[in-house]
Amino acid sequence: MSRPTHFSRRRLLQLAAAGLIIGPTAELAFGRSQSLEATGQPIPRGVTLPASPPEAPASDSVGIAIIGLGGYALRQMMPAIQRTQSCHVAGLVSGNRDKALAVGRAYGVPEDAIYSYENFDAIATDDRIDAVYIVLPSGLHAEWAEKSFAAGKHVLCEKPMALSVAECDRMIAASQRADRKLMIGYRCHFEPYNLAAMDLMRSGAVGDIEWIGSKHQYTMGPTSPAQNWRASRALAGGGPLEDYGLYGVQAALYLTGELPARISATTTTPANDPRFSEVFATVESRLEFPSGAVAELSTSYDLPGSNEALVRGTSGELIMRPATSYGGQVMTLVRDGVSEPLTPGDPSVQFHRMMDHFASAVRSNTPILTDGVMGRRDLRIIEATYQAAESGRVVTL
Repeated sequence: MSRPTHFSRRRLLQLAAAGLIIGPTAELAFGRSQSLEATGQPIPRGVTLPASPPEAPASDSVGIAIIGLGGYALRQMMPAIQRTQSCHVAGLVSGNRDKALAVGRAYGVPEDAIYSYENFDAIATDDRIDAVYIVLPSGLHAEWAEKSFAAGKHVLCEKPMALSVAECDRMIAASQRADRKLMIGYRCHFEPYNLAAMDLMRSGAVGDIEWIGSKHQYTMGPTSPAQNWRASRALAGGGPLEDYGLYGVQAALYLTGELPARISATTTTPANDPRFSEVFATVESRLEFPSGAVAELSTSYDLPGSNEALVRGTSGELIMRPATSYGGQVMTLVRDGVSEPLTPGDPSVQFHRMMDHFASAVRSNTPILTDGVMGRRDLRIIEATYQAAESGRVVTL
């Protein structure tokens, strides 16, 4: 067990509201080893930066500052931005100046558009930057969204939106005060296989949906909260549910087209495992929908790798395995005992399509598909899941 450290009263109230304080001894059971501060890290292993900077952006391209230069930003999102015509990397925010300078050279970002976490407020006067993309650990999302809105910038924030409904409310309020867009990075809403699955369910391809099964899990290697933010309660909340399991929650909602009415859940945490001194290892939940459909979801940092979404209806089945990966999706529709492989498109387009949607909304002042209301909705479901697990009772929404 890690040495307990005390939460601030404000953070205790936030965690309690989110259902993340599990009983009166939770602070002892789950100490907090990391502070809620953004810090600079070295360039992640395996990252390859562009050999030459991109061409000058078009005059109407949306300039985006990337806040947090971790693996996801460097391996997926920044290369995707480079492939769009609608937006470009116009600024960087990092606690590691040397890393930021190297990334800036690769992406053609001037040195005076590279900010630290300490001088971030100066971004307010940088007209080259229209928006920010927050790619920090989840526990920092609310704070940096508020800072970005105060600076007059639009915000694209990685999922989960935050770690509690209260934090989501703060972000939405800040967006409204600033009259700026807030989008959550739910990439599967722009991915061909998941879009096709939504269309198939709306068209009744499997009849009335009876059951959805989702597994999003992997085995986390040896680590501790001090080494890996995903193992830190302050930065990751309860752990796998907010991170990997959110894909299953989302899939259950966009495949049924409904919100759950009742939730039951269990959590599992092995004893004396430093990986799980602060977060849960496994979260399993059952979502019951008004139509009668049921979704059984499993997410874990301590089970064999799986990424799947299965739908069983009155007249067929849809099998997606993998379902929500960066690439390599496989989809099969089964009807009357006949299996039909479906290949609706290239999954890799999900990244730049997401950026195109954000840029279009910023330029044209059009609605955001995956907005703060959707992000808040999902945190309400996560809160209810933890409440159900702690109480051992079904939670009604």
